[in-house]
Amino acid sequence: MKLQLNKKKLNITEVTSFWNRFKTLKFDLKPLKEVILFSNKKYLSTYLFCQKVDVVMTDKNNIILYIYMNLKSEKIIHYKRKVYNVYILPSKSCSNLKIGDKLHIIDNSNKKSD
Repeated sequence: MKLQLNKKKLNITEVTSFWNRFKTLKFDLKPLKEVILFSNKKYLSTYLFCQKVDVVMTDKNNIILYIYMNLKSEKIIHYKRKVYNVYILPSKSCSNLKIGDKLHIIDNSNKKSD
């Protein structure tokens, strides 16, 4: 899957297991170059993140409900009703997004092979 922002297409990595959720971006010094997706999650903690990130929270239809830009380490986004997906994006990448917009997800499984 890919997320289309403006003219850029960023790969989406979906995090599903407990261990992967726990270690995502914690102590990671490399700049984030993809989108991290937490499905069925209604909150986020950025404790021990070593970089600033943008966070977009959407409902099941990927309609944007909340946007947090340039979020530093040691922040907590408390439980939010109606949120289903939490996207973590590279810092300053969602400046053109607005609440109520729909995220454009491109599914790679629909491609035809020749």
